[in-house]
Amino acid sequence: MKILKFGGTSVANSQNILLVENIIKKESSNDNVVVIVSALHSVTDLLINAAAYASVKNEDYLQLLKNAEEKHLNLVKELIPVSEQSSLLSFVKKHFNDIEDLCNGIFVLGELTPRIKDKIASYGEFLSSNIIAARLQHQKMDSLWMNTAELIRTDSNFTHAKVNFNITEGNFKNYFNKHQNRIFIGPGFIASDEKGHTTTLGRGGSDYSAAIIAAAIHADELQIWTDVSGMMTADPRLASHAKPIAEISYHEAMELSHFGAKVIYPPSIQPVMVKNINLKIKNTFDPEAQGTLVSHNLNISENEKQQVAVGISNMDNIVLLTLEGSGMVGIPGISAKLFQCLSQEKINVILITQGSSEHSITIAIHEKDMITAENAINTSFADDIDLKRVAPVKIETGLSIVALVGENMKSRSGVSAKMFGCLGNNGINIRTIAQGSSERNISVVIAEKDAKKAVNVLHEEFFESEIKQIHLYICGTGNVGKN
Repeated sequence: MKILKFGGTSVANSQNILLVENIIKKESSNDNVVVIVSALHSVTDLLINAAAYASVKNEDYLQLLKNAEEKHLNLVKELIPVSEQSSLLSFVKKHFNDIEDLCNGIFVLGELTPRIKDKIASYGEFLSSNIIAARLQHQKMDSLWMNTAELIRTDSNFTHAKVNFNITEGNFKNYFNKHQNRIFIGPGFIASDEKGHTTTLGRGGSDYSAAIIAAAIHADELQIWTDVSGMMTADPRLASHAKPIAEISYHEAMELSHFGAKVIYPPSIQPVMVKNINLKIKNTFDPEAQGTLVSHNLNISENEKQQVAVGISNMDNIVLLTLEGSGMVGIPGISAKLFQCLSQEKINVILITQGSSEHSITIAIHEKDMITAENAINTSFADDIDLKRVAPVKIETGLSIVALVGENMKSRSGVSAKMFGCLGNNGINIRTIAQGSSERNISVVIAEKDAKKAVNVLHEEFFESEIKQIHLYICGTGNVGKN
């Protein structure tokens, strides 16, 4: 059985859904398939923004809900013949009435809890999957809508729930033992806790849903269908000569996705990596393109084996926080205390570096978490700050992370020197450096204004031909002129 996941752009409108339909027909001709879909493009944002508006008593939430409802109603009218539209249109209207009732309650209370936020956000995938299932059934395809939210079991950490894989695996095995359809259509992103309350798996969680199902049933293959032809050697918006990566290891893909390559949601790689399930990233709008294969069993050419790196990734809106002071030297538990206070505020630490003197620790986080992190650290270390053992946390903004990734960097001498020399020769100052013991990633923090230049010069250095064409013109008298 294959698992196919289609993102928001792939199901953005009726024209795109017809492309999806053709892909499903082809993939299901020889195999049973499970199709996981995202919400229609921008719908989840509309629903979350409507709830947020309602919580501050901004009546514009009604217009946002109306826009989202019209998007779905128009889609039904374009995909389903008039004679068969009535029940599906009523279905959509009923659920938007439910969403409006929830938002009305938020408006009255002036409060939006994580549990209600998950409930409202879940409607995007719920509705899109039902509409697509109805379209396939209209086309006489042997398809069944599957409520994945009831099958994926999580804890009650609303907005970013943790999956109970043992229960989830049992649920899916039982489900597929009872149903023998050729095609199953289900919503991504949403799940439920042990009390049956709706939870979500984090933004980008539709990829994760597909990976969870693939791992649960030991699928033959997981396909992520998106709007680009696989992972690229760099962001093509920054490096014009970026090219698709044909094959890549799980670990390399995880490193690239963690540091900003948005083709796949990073947690999605773990479940299929553990079960050694091949992952393909394909383009809905160019289905014949090769795409990228993520696997343990790579068929790498001799030329590719000589390639030091597989890709360059970058992440903007980065802030550096530095905690330093003489009172940190030789004192156990400082790092644990720092990371614990950030963990309690659910702040993700992207990069860590510490000098061997133990005088300072520097971490990189996303800019949106800056104020919360500053308050948490200064509060946690308040006594040390009062006694001058530690200085208040130092903040640097306007930064980006650029990461060079590749399995072949392991034990290969001169890679760091080549990378740093390339940046230095082009006037790019490195603020912080981090390299894991795995040696498959070298990350640098630089000024955000230099990010595009850094990605381009590194891409030229590591991925473009070393033979450069130049135009030379010679003129003069004497020997030059004679020749």
